[in-house]
Amino acid sequence: MKKLKKTVKNMVAEAKSKINEIDAKDAIKFFNDENVIFIDIRDIRERQKLGFIPGSFHAPRGMLEFWIDPESPYFKDIFNTNKKYIFHCAAGWRSALAVSTLNDMGFEASHITDGFAGWVEEKGPVEFKSKK
Repeated sequence: MKKLKKTVKNMVAEAKSKINEIDAKDAIKFFNDENVIFIDIRDIRERQKLGFIPGSFHAPRGMLEFWIDPESPYFKDIFNTNKKYIFHCAAGWRSALAVSTLNDMGFEASHITDGFAGWVEEKGPVEFKSKK
């Protein structure tokens, strides 16, 4: 196999060095804050199997940039507010890459460093019914 110029681990470390991170323990403090929107970028099957943060908005990683760009035909109005956005995935790797890209686009956001796993470990609220 051809050697990669950059590993995923390197890419995540680079992303984390330039984005705003918040650990799950501190993220839980924002749970009832109406000025904060939690964005879950995990696969829908992860949400269905493992649960999700109640009230979180599901934005699949593959559509994220398109949903955030107001000039895209796929733009979602939820991203057109002055609220604080906190993104998460399962462990914090995908969300670090996502938030880095969004910041490059000019969209301000944070991510949960230890992901949904950290949220669960810190006893954050979890909902288990399917949501679309």
